[in-house]
Amino acid sequence: MPPAQRHPTMADVAERAGVSVSTVSRTLRGLSTVSPDAKRRVEHAARELSFVISRQASSLVTGKTGSVAVLAPTLNSWFTGSVLAGVGPVLRAAGLDLLVYSASDLAERAEFFERLPARRNADALLVVSFDLTPEESARLDGLGVPVVYVSQRASGRPSVYVDDVAGARAGVRHLVNLGHRRIAFLRSRRGAAGFTFSSRRRIDGYREALTEAGVEPSDELVVDVSAPGRRGTEEAIGTLLGLREPPTALFAEVDQIAIEAIGILRSAHIAVPDRVSVLGFDDHDMAQWMDLSTVAQPALELGRAAGELARSLIDDPSADPASHRELPTRLIPRASTGPVPEG
Repeated sequence: MPPAQRHPTMADVAERAGVSVSTVSRTLRGLSTVSPDAKRRVEHAARELSFVISRQASSLVTGKTGSVAVLAPTLNSWFTGSVLAGVGPVLRAAGLDLLVYSASDLAERAEFFERLPARRNADALLVVSFDLTPEESARLDGLGVPVVYVSQRASGRPSVYVDDVAGARAGVRHLVNLGHRRIAFLRSRRGAAGFTFSSRRRIDGYREALTEAGVEPSDELVVDVSAPGRRGTEEAIGTLLGLREPPTALFAEVDQIAIEAIGILRSAHIAVPDRVSVLGFDDHDMAQWMDLSTVAQPALELGRAAGELARSLIDDPSADPASHRELPTRLIPRASTGPVPEG
């Protein structure tokens, strides 16, 4: 029986290309810190030897895992899915794998911050729409890898976000210009994690726009959607319609709630927008089909920008650790909002 053929190693590629083993690893992982000439020689040597890099070998040489982790409060949302859809291609193009962690309740959240799996499994962490306690932020600061915050601006830390205050202001101004003064805000309480950074910022913009229009913000018009799915939205709308002076417009923190609200109102034979206008925030895939007026945020682009920022911080640890990028929102008026009803 002939002897088993030895598989080529990175050392073999390095010897043939006339470079160091670490240069081989950086080249085959697609990092930008390799000169064009060295990259060409390494790729040629790897092809000649039919060499394929393994994550384990690369990690031993460079201390890198070749992966980026994402932490989100839930995976069951249009926004998180859109962000991941934007992140994925950017990381794949850089030769990086994607790991996803969710912490939708207190137990999962406590376990993540106790174990911090990203410390061992990833070269960077993206934190998506996750409102952290000071203790949790300190834990992430001690990870030893870049942490990029998505859909929030974290002071002194790399962040990618939209101006939620300005977006909400634009939405409420649209309703005010249609004559509405009794404008309710449907706020999304996301499980045990409570309200997100974006949630608090959007309600700030809602209140600022009302004050700007000479309307005193009313606490009774801010209602939490606490229960998951349609049931929570039904309860919130029932509370609002039971008021002595019900609202003539609903501004939902996210499109998913706005879409549910339209269905609930129509089931109760309450015409939208003839009796109640409905406005959302996101530009969810279903928003156009439901003819929902909304404040659009570029979730896919947020994901791409976050992936690019993470990749650049991995490639160049000396890059500005507080770099950030703000993307614009855009008001899209559709048929779910109209003039305040007469009488």
